[in-house]
Amino acid sequence: MKVVCIVEDKNDLREGMSMMVQLSPGFTLAGSYANAEEALEHIPDVQPDAVLMDINLPGASGIDCVNVLKSKFPEMLFLMCTAYEDTDKIFDSLKAGASGYILKTEGPAKIMEALHEMMAGGSPMSSQIARKVVASFKESQTSNKVLQNLTDKESQVLAYLAKGMLNKEVAHNMSISPATVRTHIQNIYGKLHVNTRVEAVNLFLKR
Repeated sequence: MKVVCIVEDKNDLREGMSMMVQLSPGFTLAGSYANAEEALEHIPDVQPDAVLMDINLPGASGIDCVNVLKSKFPEMLFLMCTAYEDTDKIFDSLKAGASGYILKTEGPAKIMEALHEMMAGGSPMSSQIARKVVASFKESQTSNKVLQNLTDKESQVLAYLAKGMLNKEVAHNMSISPATVRTHIQNIYGKLHVNTRVEAVNLFLKR
């Protein structure tokens, strides 16, 4: 029998998910919590096999909650169950230690299917989420290839720009003239196919 906990701030959803787990053979519900603070207080005592975790909670987020619990209980599994398709939230959840990410709109049957898959060693994701993950990796690979076109000096200039330095500060740190810095920046823009410092820095930070 696999022990499950639920963290969800909306009462009706929490009750619906609780019933869903209780009615599923092979699973038992050990607790359901309305926020991360409650979960962090009680889940260490329960030590469930899996947690269905909402992201947008009052107070600390579900991602913060996973981060804390995963560091203490590495074997515990977390299925993010959320309304968000935001790429940053997806990756932040996975970095925190979540094993799966499913949209609430998928419905109870799909959520339980994902829970079963996760318990069997899989990493379930809604199809929309999987597409976003693949697209993000492709974008990252593209930006990596473009950045490889920069010379060592241009890469160094871009790294300083990413730290928020002004042209004169970059010039001072590299012992070159501000005019040379400007030339490097224009070359960077051309090679990265961007028009602004912000776009160039964003590409650098996504590498």
